[in-house]
Amino acid sequence: MTQLATTLAFTEAPGEDTFDVRVSDRRMVGEDIVSLTLRRADGQPFPAWEPGAHIDVFLGEDGDGEPLSRQYSLWGPVEDYKAWRIGILKDPKSKGGSERVHSQLLDGVALQVRGPRNHFRLEPAESYVFIAGGIGITPILPMVRQAERQGIPWKLFYLARNRARLALLEEIDGLPERNVTLHCDEENGMIDLAGITSALGVSDHVYACGPGPLLDVLDGMSVDSGRWTFHCERFAAAPVAPGRIDLPFDVVLAKSGTSHHIPAGVSCLKVLREAGMDVDWSCSEGVCGTCETEVLEGEPEHRDSVLTEEERASNETMMICVSRARSARIVLDL
Repeated sequence: MTQLATTLAFTEAPGEDTFDVRVSDRRMVGEDIVSLTLRRADGQPFPAWEPGAHIDVFLGEDGDGEPLSRQYSLWGPVEDYKAWRIGILKDPKSKGGSERVHSQLLDGVALQVRGPRNHFRLEPAESYVFIAGGIGITPILPMVRQAERQGIPWKLFYLARNRARLALLEEIDGLPERNVTLHCDEENGMIDLAGITSALGVSDHVYACGPGPLLDVLDGMSVDSGRWTFHCERFAAAPVAPGRIDLPFDVVLAKSGTSHHIPAGVSCLKVLREAGMDVDWSCSEGVCGTCETEVLEGEPEHRDSVLTEEERASNETMMICVSRARSARIVLDL
């Protein structure tokens, strides 16, 4: 892999704040898990953010010459405007993002970031249950801190394969011990999620982040229960529904009046970019929310992992990187 240039830059970031930053502190906080502290190059404070927020980190270009960016949750104190802190797991199945972070984002490296963006906000509730799997602790930790500040009852279950995979333990040690359960599968077997959630009621909200299978199980339990409310954030796209078929459709861009045909098997984002449209995008998997676009007419077929069920039902926006249309024609505010 070629070394990164002195500054990792990204110039196509309309509509959101982009910051030149430097890595001011780099620490290993678990097995194959690095924590980076980022500070603005101009010394100015970052904008305020809320628990659940993430930022885009721009990492140069991929092998096809496309901009390479990844989304990482902010885990530091929300009141610290001078620094943004992110944690990154080195994924053995990495497509280049986490590998590049671990090998090249050293102390002092300059790069660009964009954000913050938040599709995983902590909604008001009478009590919370937080469930984090591995690196999923990063968006959950600020939520726990907020619940503690507000005096709202909460419990945290932090799960990992083994103790080496439990990240940010210094931060967790500062939380009330009676509220925290650390669970390692290799020591204790699989955790009893049904037992944890069996006593929950309508006033309880469960927030979870971690591996897809963990979130899938919790999602199913929430549906079966019909009592407690489930919120989650995925680091990868949700599994494809069996038997799902791509149908072609037409997209009309309201601002230009142009029409574009979206064939089966080709994303709306790809067609629009190849047509020269300046559209905002990042992950291309429906997990970051960057390409969220207002729908003016037509019915989307939502395939993202960002929008809530209520937001999907409203059909007011769609993620054009993965979502398609149920109607033959859809009009977007582009």
